[in-house]
Amino acid sequence: MFPIAMVLGVLFHSYISAVEWVVPYLIFTMLTITFCRVRPKEFDLSPMLWIMLAVQILGSVAVFMAVRPFGLNLAQAAFICVLCPTATAAPVVTGMLGGSIPRVAAFSVLSNLSVAVLAPVLFTWIGGNGPELSFTDEFMSIAMKVAPMIVFPMLLAFALYFCAPKIHRGIARVQGVSFYLWSLSLIVVVGRAVSFVMAEPAAAIPEMIAMALIAGFLCAVQFIIGRKVGSRYGDPVSGAQGLGQKNTILAIWMSLTYLNPVSSVGPAAYIAWQNTVNSLQMYFKTKRDLKSD
Repeated sequence: MFPIAMVLGVLFHSYISAVEWVVPYLIFTMLTITFCRVRPKEFDLSPMLWIMLAVQILGSVAVFMAVRPFGLNLAQAAFICVLCPTATAAPVVTGMLGGSIPRVAAFSVLSNLSVAVLAPVLFTWIGGNGPELSFTDEFMSIAMKVAPMIVFPMLLAFALYFCAPKIHRGIARVQGVSFYLWSLSLIVVVGRAVSFVMAEPAAAIPEMIAMALIAGFLCAVQFIIGRKVGSRYGDPVSGAQGLGQKNTILAIWMSLTYLNPVSSVGPAAYIAWQNTVNSLQMYFKTKRDLKSD
């Protein structure tokens, strides 16, 4: 899907601005579908999840500070690749790899809610995209847009669980819809990112290549750290997918909206890296399963 989205984004990037308003609604819908996978009684905040959350939040700050001397755009690209919450598709991939779907789904809720709360503070701190505002004004501006898009899907999912269980179960059974929504979102956000990349001067190409390489490095590191954390609790797959598989659609949208737009190259490249990792994991798991049969 990634190369198809890139091709469509390149071909139709000049028209993307007419439909980019739909992305927040697609993200809202995808998160609602994902959160419907989690029953309140399955929302177990084990120590493993808190350790992973600490890696996500504190790691994003540490990476930003480490890369900042080499340029603000590079630092923002690295920052968003770590801060970005767990992908809506992570529970599905986790189940295919033999991990715990409820655990990753629960971490997805925790991860997304944490970003909803902390993103306004962090975006204001690192410097974003837009007019200069006071810290309070900028914080409120970002919070009013990010928090509802992430918090409301969880509230809606839990409300359906208690008030309309049949609808809740029906949504939980159609997780495949998320893939099609993800595909559409990917075309739009990649198309918008391509527009910014194509508008950049040739002198910016080395910087964008550096962003893509940093994204690849951070992708590998997060999968490795997640696997090590998960191994301590007997679930390396859930740890790896929860920490390494990111909601890149949300990351690109946040980069384009609140950071320097060129920093969206980082999460755009992360899509390719994480899909490569997932493809390799699926290949080796299938190979092992065939041998065991």
